[in-house]
Amino acid sequence: MSSAQIRILSQQFEIGSHTYSHRFLSQVNIEQAKFEIMKGKTVLEDILGQHVVGFCYPGGKFRQEHALLVKSSGFLYARTAMNLCFDAGSNQYEMATTCQFYPHQRAVFLRNFVRGGRWLSRHEGLVLAFNRNNWLARTYALFDHACENDAIFHLWCHSEDIDKLNAWDDLDEFFAYVQACVPRQNRLSNEQLAQRFFPATCETAHNLSPIHDISR
Repeated sequence: MSSAQIRILSQQFEIGSHTYSHRFLSQVNIEQAKFEIMKGKTVLEDILGQHVVGFCYPGGKFRQEHALLVKSSGFLYARTAMNLCFDAGSNQYEMATTCQFYPHQRAVFLRNFVRGGRWLSRHEGLVLAFNRNNWLARTYALFDHACENDAIFHLWCHSEDIDKLNAWDDLDEFFAYVQACVPRQNRLSNEQLAQRFFPATCETAHNLSPIHDISR
């Protein structure tokens, strides 16, 4: 995408950082990790002309020192790849998710469950995922469970995966289902989710002035 296309996209969607070159932070030294985190942020901010407040750990791989780097770099929150969760996570720099819009095998959910911890709170999600053979049925079941329990459903996906799966219509149908079930005020971006559930420590990004003037 060109810089102009990214700016157009940002008018309707929140754009967060994912490091500069998608390096798994757990596989580089601390100086390289710091560079990836900070460079990714500044490059996006140069393009957008505004603060970038959200971060996602590539591959969900990170250690506590990386979370501290994300915080000290000026991000308001960071999202992990921990799935099967129906809450916002333990803090705004380790925000959890419910599932990826992707036909994962059961073994993927099991590995994520074992490695991620918080087994008691994630157990219901694992059971729901294991009881459905069809990945779309699994996604709907997890969403319905969140609605029935007044909980959080946090979906994520990669557009290139949707292309390969030819699943854009499926995604549209799912979003239409979500729209019918969830009132507008409860359909949140990552930033809005962090602000709602971590208000004491999350400064609203809208109070930050733009970094650059890109009126061109």
